[in-house]
Amino acid sequence: MSNDLKPYASMKSSGIEWLGEVPEHWEVSNLGQIGAFSKGRGGSKEDETQSGIPCIRYGDLYTTHRHFIRASRSYVSQKRSSHYTSIKYGDVLFAASGETAEEIGKSAVNLIRSKVCCGGDIILFRPTREISPKFLGYATDSRPTIAQKAVMGRGFTVVHIYSGQLKRLCLALPATILEQNAIARFLDHATLQIERYIRAKEKLIALLEEQKQVMIHDAVTGRIDVRTGKPYPAYKPSGVEWLGEVPAQWEIKKLKYLTKFINGFAFKPSDWRDRGIPIIRIENLNGSTAFNYTDRTNLPKRLLIRPGDIVFAWSGNRGTSFGSFRWDRAFDGYLNQHIFKLAEYTLHREYFFYLLRAVTKHVEDNAHGIIGLVHITKPALGSIAVALASSNEQARIASWLDEQLARIKGAINQTAREIALLKEYRTRLIADVVTGKLDVREAAANLPELEVIAKDGDKTIPAEPDSQQSNTTLHPPATPGASS
Repeated sequence: MSNDLKPYASMKSSGIEWLGEVPEHWEVSNLGQIGAFSKGRGGSKEDETQSGIPCIRYGDLYTTHRHFIRASRSYVSQKRSSHYTSIKYGDVLFAASGETAEEIGKSAVNLIRSKVCCGGDIILFRPTREISPKFLGYATDSRPTIAQKAVMGRGFTVVHIYSGQLKRLCLALPATILEQNAIARFLDHATLQIERYIRAKEKLIALLEEQKQVMIHDAVTGRIDVRTGKPYPAYKPSGVEWLGEVPAQWEIKKLKYLTKFINGFAFKPSDWRDRGIPIIRIENLNGSTAFNYTDRTNLPKRLLIRPGDIVFAWSGNRGTSFGSFRWDRAFDGYLNQHIFKLAEYTLHREYFFYLLRAVTKHVEDNAHGIIGLVHITKPALGSIAVALASSNEQARIASWLDEQLARIKGAINQTAREIALLKEYRTRLIADVVTGKLDVREAAANLPELEVIAKDGDKTIPAEPDSQQSNTTLHPPATPGASS
């Protein structure tokens, strides 16, 4: 995508170490020289409505918007909107607080032309000179400016940034609005193409994850004989709706007769220490290495999770933090609340884990209530009936699934690495273009019209060209150093 791009013909020192050289005809300015700051104000989330005036909250800058605000996630009534700060097309919104220095000051430029407002904990920047809003969107949330904002952050548990600091945020600015628009036009096309690649690979991962689940389900419910890859010779009715027919020689039993569910302990913050025995929470089952510790030694040994133990998170998010897990760390830990430890079972351990993965999917598919959140009680979990293969067959099924799923996991990991590389390429490309390390003017002039700038599920957002850019042909200067 950027293989044919070259540096500008004439460069000069920016005088700033992190920026290095910039094109001869560009200027280096801090935000305090090109605009004014104000502080957002607003009520609480209780003001939110299904429709009304679009309202941008500081958390949306982290979760919803990247570079630009094209549509709002939330709304407030016309009456309540007077209690919020009104924003205009082209305003830059900075998050005034965050959890880490690296994410502080996350920003996006408003591209909504209708009436829109923002809530508190947002710093608003409004240019006082003509600057391309799209260029500003890419530049103020690029890697070089993120690095600047990181050193401006103050605080530990919650990091804050202030307008007095953001005034010193430096940007390299092309001399003309035409060149700024050319850069934005190029990045619109480039980032959309990269995003399409990323989404295609994310869909592939989703398909592979679905294939894993189907493979587990078919093997542990007897849909296929893992020795042949075909159905078993004979089946019988299971009497259980989610199981249907099962191999004729298999047994049907409820989980409460196969294992003992041990409740976790309701640790309080007062129990937490900097050192001691790790407290295993649901996020740790998903790979988080952030542990709380306790120095309590009077807790029953049955509350310990040891390497290889099977646990069941009985309350969590669908597909991520609910259901069965294996504790695959090399150390012990105490079982926290919302998790059952499964003990005193005679089934093959790996087979039992895969069986519980099928149970997890069954519970998720039939869960009701809050979207995404799944919850099951001990009696309800214990009453679920499963189909059981013989001991020898359990080992065979577990071994077959280990082998097959390892191959799929390898494909998923490879695809995830490709996604990470694409995201890194996108980040570096934006940084190189908005700081003048690559000249994209000729490439931008040859691009077709952009029909769709983003796609979110089935929702498409049409391109929003800057008015100064429309119907304008952009070319590099005829002589080095001249403005376009």
